[in-house]
Amino acid sequence: QACHQKAKIRPEMSTYGMLETGIAPRRKQTSMVTVASIAANVALIGAVVCFVPFSESNDVAATIAPMTVRARMPTHFSMAGMKTAPRDARVSVKASKPIVSTVALDMPVATSEDTMSWASAAGNMVDAGMGTVHKDAAVSNEISPVMAQKNIQRPVIFGVAADSGCGKSTFLRRVNAIFGTTTSQAHTPTGDLITTICLDDYHTLDRGGRKDTGISALDVKANNFQLMADQLKALKQGRAIKKPIYNHDTGEIDPVETIHPNHIIIVEGLHPMLDKDVIESLDFTFYIDVSDPVKKAWKIQRDVAERGHKEEDIIASIEQRKPDFNKFVEPQKANADVIISIEPTKLDVAPGEECKYLNTRLIQKENQHGVRPVYMFEEEGVNVDWDPCAGPGAMACPYPGTRVRYYDETHDDRHAHVLEVDGVFGETEELFFIEERLSNTNTKYFGELTKQMLKNKKAPGSGDGSGLVQALVALKMRESYERFTGRTIQVPKWGLFLDEY
Repeated sequence: QACHQKAKIRPEMSTYGMLETGIAPRRKQTSMVTVASIAANVALIGAVVCFVPFSESNDVAATIAPMTVRARMPTHFSMAGMKTAPRDARVSVKASKPIVSTVALDMPVATSEDTMSWASAAGNMVDAGMGTVHKDAAVSNEISPVMAQKNIQRPVIFGVAADSGCGKSTFLRRVNAIFGTTTSQAHTPTGDLITTICLDDYHTLDRGGRKDTGISALDVKANNFQLMADQLKALKQGRAIKKPIYNHDTGEIDPVETIHPNHIIIVEGLHPMLDKDVIESLDFTFYIDVSDPVKKAWKIQRDVAERGHKEEDIIASIEQRKPDFNKFVEPQKANADVIISIEPTKLDVAPGEECKYLNTRLIQKENQHGVRPVYMFEEEGVNVDWDPCAGPGAMACPYPGTRVRYYDETHDDRHAHVLEVDGVFGETEELFFIEERLSNTNTKYFGELTKQMLKNKKAPGSGDGSGLVQALVALKMRESYERFTGRTIQVPKWGLFLDEY
């Protein structure tokens, strides 16, 4: 059964992402009164937390104010269904200092695109059996004029790894929404803040070549990592690149396109964290880990409904790709700072319904970037097993209910903090009930997380933990960008009450 009713959507989003300069404004907190009527599915929030005004300025910020972490307990909640196991050593709640850096302008700066000169990129002569398909790939000799035009302090590069059909597109739409920006419909989507590069563009074999050689797109032999690493390094240095294009419609390798640096560059695809030289250019890394049963259901839903493929052909393709996936894609989990894990539910459901309902885990490994984990209630490090549907004034949850857990575990020799959301939500508006129990989400004001979910209400995953966790990860991406650059993304505060949304 399909795990999501996947629909083609392009949420209409106003472009509101702005860069605030100077020292980030301190949060002003007024009184908070939360009145919830779950039976009526209405949440009225009377809170003003962290009001941040618009700014037209876009100067480079020299410093950023240390973030103040306010651990808050809900003004009213039921303890029913919650089990706590406090650790002997409490973890103090402290914010880490930002890691601010800039591009070293140790080369000439082009005044316009016409004045730029180009050099062949490393790896442009790689031949995987179809000739030198990337011979025109290049990097600029000068700093791109876009660096000055957009006042880019230094590009921040995020890596997002996942297999095909694992929800990367939906996740990236949520990222754009959190950053308050939109991107073009071009092959390489680009906007005022974000450029997204699909690493399929570095395939060395087209569809016909892979069929003739029997080499899958997941195999390292079908991808040009030398070129990938050289061009990401150039973008990180503020230089432009002439990047190859893999045409998903025709399956062919098209002529190169010019890509300039941007405030944020997201590289997504099969292998962003496999090659050590590519990893060196990544600031923060994410892996979307979808279990085989869920992946199969999603891919069938997408490819049968949207692409007209036969179900038996899809299943055969998944099984054929599995050895290469296990060898070349899955090992990247060890290099990821954050893992979004999506599995069948662990709740009590009828036989055969396990994949219909999802259990999503946000696995947050300890990192060197000062980006701290989302956790439950006031105390980081306290294990929580909470039923938000139990007790007076609880959420109205449809079958099979909802379960929220928080605990610590070890992943690839790194300590990790895990937030787990199992089951489905009743009404998206009721996510206020969960949001007020989460700490360290990096929202700009209380209610932003729920309202982001409302804004993308029709997107796949909005009715369960997969969409909620994706939104939380997007907030962490925003936090890390602010920490790396010392700048603040400004967002508007929508109406405080749901009827104003």
